Amino acid sequence: MAASSSIFLVYFLLPLFSTATLHSTSSLYRSQLITQQESSPKNATPTTFFEVTKPIKLPKTKPFSHLILEHDFGSTYRKPPILANYTPPFNCPSQKFSKIVLEWRATCKGRQFDRIFGVWVSGVEIFRSCTAEPTKNGIFWTVKKDITRYSSLLMKNQIFAVYLGNIVDSTYTGVYHVEIFVHFYPAKVRLGGFDSGADLIVPISRNMHLNDGLWFEIENSTDVQSKDFKTPPNVYRAVLEVYVSFHENDEFWYGNLPNEYISSNNLSIAGNGAFREVVVSLDEMVVGLVWPFTVIYTGGVNPLFWRPISGIGSFDLPSYDIEITPLLGKILDGNSHKISFRVTDALNVWYVDANLHLWLDGKRMKTEGKLLKYSCLPLSLSVLTNFTGFNGSFITNASRSITLTGMVKSSYGTITTKSSQSLSYSNHMVMGNEGNLQIVDQIIEFIDTVYATTPSSSVHSLESSKKYLLKMYSDSVDQGNQSYTSISNLTLGLDDKRVKGSKYGSSVSSVNNLQNAQGYMIVKGHLVVKGLGSTQQVYKHNDDSCCYSRNISSSNYTILYDKVSNSCSNSTWSYWPLKIDKRRSLPG
Repeated sequence: MAASSSIFLVYFLLPLFSTATLHSTSSLYRSQLITQQESSPKNATPTTFFEVTKPIKLPKTKPFSHLILEHDFGSTYRKPPILANYTPPFNCPSQKFSKIVLEWRATCKGRQFDRIFGVWVSGVEIFRSCTAEPTKNGIFWTVKKDITRYSSLLMKNQIFAVYLGNIVDSTYTGVYHVEIFVHFYPAKVRLGGFDSGADLIVPISRNMHLNDGLWFEIENSTDVQSKDFKTPPNVYRAVLEVYVSFHENDEFWYGNLPNEYISSNNLSIAGNGAFREVVVSLDEMVVGLVWPFTVIYTGGVNPLFWRPISGIGSFDLPSYDIEITPLLGKILDGNSHKISFRVTDALNVWYVDANLHLWLDGKRMKTEGKLLKYSCLPLSLSVLTNFTGFNGSFITNASRSITLTGMVKSSYGTITTKSSQSLSYSNHMVMGNEGNLQIVDQIIEFIDTVYATTPSSSVHSLESSKKYLLKMYSDSVDQGNQSYTSISNLTLGLDDKRVKGSKYGSSVSSVNNLQNAQGYMIVKGHLVVKGLGSTQQVYKHNDDSCCYSRNISSSNYTILYDKVSNSCSNSTWSYWPLKIDKRRSLPG
């Protein structure tokens, strides 16, 4: 009885309501998808869903808007991506744009699970997202993303590819009606050098002719996915932008239990513990790491949390930049080279691909480079366990760092670039109530730095400090008559501070973003017969030119309050709860 009762909790931390991917799974707890009974207010007006973020700062020029694609995504699972021919806005009077914005608009009505999807331009991924889960009365959501960094790509004829794997049948009735626009905002002045977008973007993704997305699929800890590439001979800067999302048995990797606990209790659930890292290699040499933000999709934990306020990052999944300019000396030889990805302790499945952003020297046919120093410390990982039966606690700590230093000779002079990543991780997990209760308390902290200098001056610098916070509580109570109540509380936090310098000046920016959610569901016969979700969020962005804050709360599909401020007061909604020990130990 204790073993079977533990199913409910762990099942909830896995995608009980979330099937953002539809691969088969070996976990018996994952195969029984619960169909949620509609609980939205009875009215004919579609509900508008949204993710809280700052508005994109736009120039005052009139945009040229381009409809890229209009499509109904019905039964599209394991079918080729939808393609659209793209032509640059040649009829726009100005061909210099200070801002380019992608706009995704979608509606859906009926019953449907969340689906992960991606948008690629000739193999370069520019947008990854999760769909909202619809209601019987219909929903609408829109996402706007600044894609100015891809401007060189968008100035040529290309092919847009959109993959959104969806299933429509008698049970899952929702069809996603989608429109994609690109808005171009003309500008009279465009900065060059390090402050401009890349001159060339090389896709590090799978080829177009697939019945799936163009991302690589990483299915276990030994699975390595790679792509060969070549660079032009006159590159003076290189940045690898990595897209990452996690699904199926690793969708809630931060709640996965150690294998020792699973085998001791004779369970068949997702394991390998609660730590994951994406390792990026160049020609078998580790050159960068991604410890991803814990994005929770719109069907995750309790889907009633995310109606209408979506989880942080769920509508616009983050990408992660790795400065590899110090390595140009290894790839400027005209030969083919290989970028590879693997995920430490991975279970199926992770979707990973990348874009290689290259800056070209317009005054030289060839640049020269050399790697001066390389340091990559091995992963330091410790797992402490203390459990009896289904109850116990688990402490996981990890740290790692990598530093690259190299030089490039170009028309800008001899530029020496030093890039470094320093990361730390802590996860404290508690199992109680004979396995029906689980508490996860996790924080990831890392610092990325890039310094590019000539013998006489600084050319470019970036210091980025990030903190990712997650607190999750879930409990399940057997109500008899084949029903149970699931209670869950969740805190998600993101703190991002950046200091950027160049020969044109310096800038400072920060983002503080915190969500708290509480709710319950009564489940009977795999149907949610009753439930409630409430969410509170405080978002704050500051930079040298503007400030933006939003304090919002919702419950049962209804916005309770929504306060927006453009004040730069430091006292505005101070809330960040980061007083947590970075490294923990089990009590004596």
